[in-house]
Amino acid sequence: MNIRSLQIFVKVIEEGTLAQASEKMNLSQSAASRLIQILEDEYQTKLFLRERKRLIPTRAGELFYPMAVRILSSIKAIPGLLSEARVDNGAPLRIICHPRLISGLIVPAMIRFAEHEPHVCLRLEVYPRRYLAQHILEDSFDIGVCNLPLPVRDVNVEVISNAQVHVLLPKEHPLATRDTLGPEDMTGSRYIALDESTLLRQLTDLEIVRQGQKLPVAHEVSSTTAAIGLVKAGLGFTLTDRGMVDRDLGGGLVQIPWRPRTTMRIGCFRSRKTEPHPLTGFFRDCLVEAGRSE
Repeated sequence: MNIRSLQIFVKVIEEGTLAQASEKMNLSQSAASRLIQILEDEYQTKLFLRERKRLIPTRAGELFYPMAVRILSSIKAIPGLLSEARVDNGAPLRIICHPRLISGLIVPAMIRFAEHEPHVCLRLEVYPRRYLAQHILEDSFDIGVCNLPLPVRDVNVEVISNAQVHVLLPKEHPLATRDTLGPEDMTGSRYIALDESTLLRQLTDLEIVRQGQKLPVAHEVSSTTAAIGLVKAGLGFTLTDRGMVDRDLGGGLVQIPWRPRTTMRIGCFRSRKTEPHPLTGFFRDCLVEAGRSE
């Protein structure tokens, strides 16, 4: 099996076009096309349909993709495995997640873990949700954490927290003393929204429509950190869940429960490796404790 053929096959599916895939791999388009043809000829199977400048994965291509990712991941992991074998202090516990869960859930869980197991190395790897699926397929982790639904099928997921959605606004805001806030309360305030691709935005938009309300967007960002930064600057309010906000907000911001009660499910999933890290279960317990303390 030609490794370069596998690499360009995976890259075409992830990038969407042969041009982008070949550019990422510093290949000409003709060379990239030949590598794909080598793979198809070897297994006598069409992996792509050619439509103008696009390559559309066939059913065989879709089925082969997860296996190809795992093969490449195994090859990529060889140097690390050999390096760990030379080290005497044991392998690290590897955690993967996407960025929005770091401050409110992952870091508190890591602190709890380190208090009990100070000599065990934790390795946190953070990926945007759109790339998380690839790393789940690579199976190069011990435990992962993600907002549900998971972007990959056939993975056993345990719900560890139902994080309630809150309105995040400056402490001096006129509504900052309310017990709860709903869409009708926020219509006169400037809304700093996450972009429409995020699960939180989709969920809260649905609830706003159900209430017969509309919240005009003053600013739209793809980063939770950016949204919080704009709120701190006094430019408006945003909708958050407790899993994505640092528990210590300082004196400048307040979080008020959103009405009607809306929650984001957060789940954890474990590697399918035959020999998982022995402390994976304990880190899962730390995640559950951190989720309960919100």
